[in-house]
Amino acid sequence: MNRTGYIYLMLVSGMTATSCRKPYDPPAIVATNSYLVVEGVINAGPDSTFIKLSRTVQISNKVVANPETGASLTVEGDQNISYPLTEISKGNYASAGLNLDNSHKYRLRIQTANGKQYLSDFEVVLNSPPIDSISYDVKGALAQPGVNIYVSTHDPSNKVVYYRWDYQETWIINSYYPSYFISNGDTVLGRNLITQNITDCWQSDTSSTIVLGSSAKLTQNVIANQPVISIPSYSEKVGDKYSILVRQYALSVDAYNFYVNIKKNTEQLGSIFDALPSDIEGNIHSVSNPNESVIGYISIGSTTSKRTFISISSLPVWKKDTSFYAGCHLAFDLPFFPCCYIANHQVDEYINYNPNKYNINGLTDPLIPIDAVTIHPGTPPIGYTASTKNCVDCTVRGSNKKPTFWQ
Repeated sequence: MNRTGYIYLMLVSGMTATSCRKPYDPPAIVATNSYLVVEGVINAGPDSTFIKLSRTVQISNKVVANPETGASLTVEGDQNISYPLTEISKGNYASAGLNLDNSHKYRLRIQTANGKQYLSDFEVVLNSPPIDSISYDVKGALAQPGVNIYVSTHDPSNKVVYYRWDYQETWIINSYYPSYFISNGDTVLGRNLITQNITDCWQSDTSSTIVLGSSAKLTQNVIANQPVISIPSYSEKVGDKYSILVRQYALSVDAYNFYVNIKKNTEQLGSIFDALPSDIEGNIHSVSNPNESVIGYISIGSTTSKRTFISISSLPVWKKDTSFYAGCHLAFDLPFFPCCYIANHQVDEYINYNPNKYNINGLTDPLIPIDAVTIHPGTPPIGYTASTKNCVDCTVRGSNKKPTFWQ
């Protein structure tokens, strides 16, 4: 068979194989079940307790958030006392510090708006020991460059051997160009770099993975350098200054196994070497229908936390990802036109300043003054440089209000 015939045969075979394919929607995708999901920990100490209720949705559903609203939640003790929780936002319930008696057991009672009742099992109070340290190192040359963050802890009383951690990250983002001027609608004025700052902002995120650790099989009850998160070198998180608050929870063996299964089912599926999906059984049950599945595990105990900061001055010089700025020209449908350009405007153009007036090649993205243009130092400006909001105003992506904890 000559080359042309061979190619023709391959094309026909490919088209035939493609035409024989039929879409398949597994039962799990098209199932109409809407299971109750319970997330949170009953805090036994002076800190507030937060419980989140929601319902599962189909994978094909465009709506991913399905909060369970209008429910009544109560923390009950085995000594016949109870503490109500209040709905503070859709599906989120809270109570001020409970200061529970550690010698008793507690559970959570849920009554939904349609009258269904759910109960968690009575659990003993397990208080988290303090976090010893939050540390970090820089990945070696053989691995993807970046920062690894670790947590270390131990329990001198030997009561806690199973742990879970979550975290909240906060970092500084900088605009592509700093702006030293602002228009008040009539003219261009000097910008107050403190009250009118749009150059330095803060962005935050919460953990999206389950971090677990155990000293049950170790000779000492010590968790040393448990990996928490890896940040690649190009990430904007480590482009200026970064902070992470790590929270630590003490777990029973049943709670630990529950989170291990959750982790396997949500984070470790996709390859032929991963574990098969398994049933996830928590400690929350329907009172009226024992066969109804409920997703969640309610633990009781106080948590501990620790914060650390990482400055760019303590890290190697890495190339940063600027795709946010380089890619925003796609919205203009002009691939040859860079996003973070600088335009020049004469002084008289800023009289009766209209930010929507100044654009390039018909672009409607308003321009923001950046800096003054002068012929000689000390002389009045003859114009100003300017650029788009995405390139000058960091509040497009973050907040210019410094967090109270920021150093």
